[in-house]
Amino acid sequence: MTNNFFFASGGIIAAAARFFSNFVAMNRLGKLYFRYGTMGSAKTALLLTTAYNFEERGLTYACLKPVIDTREGRSVIRSRIGIERECRWIYHDTNLYQLARDICNDMGAMVEWFLVDEAQFLTEQQVDQLARVVDEFGSNVVCYGLRTDFKSRLFEGSRRLFEIADTIDEIKSTCTCGRKTIINARIDANGDFVEEGAQVEIGGDDRYIAVCRKCWRDRRIRQGRRNVLPFDDIDDIDDEN
Repeated sequence: MTNNFFFASGGIIAAAARFFSNFVAMNRLGKLYFRYGTMGSAKTALLLTTAYNFEERGLTYACLKPVIDTREGRSVIRSRIGIERECRWIYHDTNLYQLARDICNDMGAMVEWFLVDEAQFLTEQQVDQLARVVDEFGSNVVCYGLRTDFKSRLFEGSRRLFEIADTIDEIKSTCTCGRKTIINARIDANGDFVEEGAQVEIGGDDRYIAVCRKCWRDRRIRQGRRNVLPFDDIDDIDDEN
């Protein structure tokens, strides 16, 4: 009888804990963030450092990434600076609302932050599913990705994020000429700009360079001019004095 009481009490306590967790989630106000930038603007590095900071603070989080190139063989998000973190892969037909529920069930708690890399490759429906996660779970979803392709056309996922995200931030970087980068230009083996082709090219990261609108329009990559002190002019002034 006593053992049954303790077992029953334990079940009641566990159920109450789940109810309280769900109640807190229902009253928590999450946001859908879109942080975009051109290639080489350290988007993935920012995602990974954010994950590290969450881990240090004891916050629950999960990393997600669309599967475009499976040659890696491991479900990881890796930055060019050498840091990486395990993630869940997102396939073209993945229901992200259901995936988020599964992750919460696996962790036994409501996930506070979902970090999504390469968000430009999400479908419109998947972005809507992430918005539902925000609205119903109270979780925060931060999407990192490109805005446009090498033709300056919006990706499907990016377009939808611009339409419905709560907060949109640009991660800025600088063109070789000194202006702000806008376009992810694709170049061929000779270094010339490519104007036609598929929107996504597997394994072609080394064939892209982020440039400003002017360099992209002129189809050339400029080097920034150094600011040279006018020493000759200074000498002339000294001579006059």
